[in-house]
Amino acid sequence: MDVNQYMITLGEQARSAATAIARASTQDKNKALLAIADAISQQRSALYQANATDLENGRAKGLDAALLDRLELTDARIDTMIEGLHQVATLPDPVGEITDMKYRPSGIQVGKMRVPLGVIGIIYESRPNVTIEAASLCLKSGNATILRGGSESIASNQMLAACIRTGLAAAGLPETAVQVVETTDRAAVGKLITMPEFVDVIVPRGGKGLIERVSKEARVPVIKHLDGICHVYLDRFADKTKALNIAVNAKTHRYGTCNTMETLLVHQQVANELLPELGEAFAALGVELRGCDQTRAILNSIHAATAADWDTEYLAPILSIKIVASIDDAIEHINRHGSHHTDSIVTENYTLARQFLTEVDSSSVMINASTRFADGFEYGLGAEIGISTDKIHARGPVGLDGLTSQKYVVFGNGEVRT
Repeated sequence: MDVNQYMITLGEQARSAATAIARASTQDKNKALLAIADAISQQRSALYQANATDLENGRAKGLDAALLDRLELTDARIDTMIEGLHQVATLPDPVGEITDMKYRPSGIQVGKMRVPLGVIGIIYESRPNVTIEAASLCLKSGNATILRGGSESIASNQMLAACIRTGLAAAGLPETAVQVVETTDRAAVGKLITMPEFVDVIVPRGGKGLIERVSKEARVPVIKHLDGICHVYLDRFADKTKALNIAVNAKTHRYGTCNTMETLLVHQQVANELLPELGEAFAALGVELRGCDQTRAILNSIHAATAADWDTEYLAPILSIKIVASIDDAIEHINRHGSHHTDSIVTENYTLARQFLTEVDSSSVMINASTRFADGFEYGLGAEIGISTDKIHARGPVGLDGLTSQKYVVFGNGEVRT
């Protein structure tokens, strides 16, 4: 296969399909989503067989248990894919929505209309269910998409691609509106991210290495986040019960997610009260603690935190703890060492909470809540294509609105400019 020409062909087909999918009715898009769900249900046995091939190949290549777990399609995961398609079908269609209409002194009305981005390229690893999540969100938001999954899930992804084509055809939409790259050649990624004539935006979902490569080499705008170095700050006015529950949940609910707390900041006036109980709770759950000198004076059995710890996304049962003198110190630490992803304050002081909201430069800033809520589903977006820490276009969890843009629309009645 000539990978370069193959990717150009996919790009040409996607660009052509983008026009058709952009003008598709909400009814037709929902019909396609539900038909894809039906196809997955009907092809469940074939999906298991394709996934078994991927798992067998993965074991032969020495993939570790965590990767094999992400790769596996269980009954529950297939059911979740089907349910996800139904949920996206029930979401409001953002395309064509007109907002902010205002009369101008000239007599014209000016507003904004939400429109699709065009062609979205999505690059991801391991989990085949991302194929359905990405396809459903791009389809509902009126975009064509080119999906490049990990080589380890090629058989599963191709089976899911067949289900997607079936669903699109059932709704009378072009099957090339969603294309799954068939080659595992890494050159396909290099070509996909350097085709601005065919692709309008790239969304990488995977490890830091993948995202860094895409960000460095892409000639197409990228929606991304590199790290999830998230903080919880326990203020001197924190409610003790809330502080303990939020800190433990933010770290231990799941270790391998980008919205998991990696650094805990504690005001010096409440450190002696809160840290002993937190130390016991984390120890009971097998979390390794690394602290500053003040923290180690209270929890003297923990490891010393190094300068590198404040800049590390562990994705593991490891937590850094630092005692700070004020909210200003906490905010300064977060803005210097954080990744602008998600940060939370626990406090009963309204003024300090507002200061934290205003001054912390992150895509999600929370008051009295676990960072684990930074998620498209939890935010009411239905699902997400990823989380963006960029400041232009989409920021935070990227749902349907994040896969669209806005253009100005003007309504007149014969007005001319004088």
